[in-house]
Amino acid sequence: MLRMQALEKTFFPGTSDEVHALRGVNLDIPRGEWVVVLGGNGSGKSTLQNAIAGTFIADRGSIWVDGTDITNWPEHRRARLVGRVFQNPFSGTAPTMSIAENFALAAGRGRRRGFAPALARKFLPELRERVGQLRMGLHDRLDSPIGTLSGGQRQALTLLMATWREPSVLLLDEHTAALDPKSAEKVSALTADIVGRQRLTTLMVTHSMQQAVALGDRIIMMHRGQVLHDVRGPAKRRLRIEDLLARFEDARRRDLLDESAADLLAATYV
Repeated sequence: MLRMQALEKTFFPGTSDEVHALRGVNLDIPRGEWVVVLGGNGSGKSTLQNAIAGTFIADRGSIWVDGTDITNWPEHRRARLVGRVFQNPFSGTAPTMSIAENFALAAGRGRRRGFAPALARKFLPELRERVGQLRMGLHDRLDSPIGTLSGGQRQALTLLMATWREPSVLLLDEHTAALDPKSAEKVSALTADIVGRQRLTTLMVTHSMQQAVALGDRIIMMHRGQVLHDVRGPAKRRLRIEDLLARFEDARRRDLLDESAADLLAATYV
């Protein structure tokens, strides 16, 4: 289970560039639930994922994973609990190292480095089998530098690496946005298969309305660092793209009303 309580983060406090990126976020995600996170630019989507991953320490509030308070844990310590896939297919891997070497590093994330020869003998057959399940013809190319692969191939492998040890939390940060449509569809299908089979607690940020309605168990829409909408169960399954667009438009109107009220208030006291 992933729990966030009263989570707050402000960047550049006390300056003209001050940004309240998270404003008292409270969110409980049960084990195995797949949550899709929507929101405009600056809504707090990526900041929320960075707070969970430990990219920074939140100003206030707490983060719990499977009953353990990880609020003040550094990023490297959280790596054994949190798997993450970024938008850029070339992030999170060492391009000049082979596929096998990248997977060896991923399998050892959060542990002491190094593989004994006996472990390597057991590891490589399992790696070949699991890479073969991707049906991309990569199981016989484990010695190839991962940087020579296409974006779709690399992102599929990155997803497999991030879930190799079945993390307590999986973070997907627009992980298909940089792919061509065919590759994006394949990686989305692979994501659904892995998340469903391993019952991974998943937080997926996306700008794709189609993905939002088709994937996951729950949708949260963020706005100005807060959770504006939280839809799950039958209501989530009934959602259409038009419904999501209407909610975005409603948020935009609220912003316009807030700005108009501020202008009116300022004019009153001139």
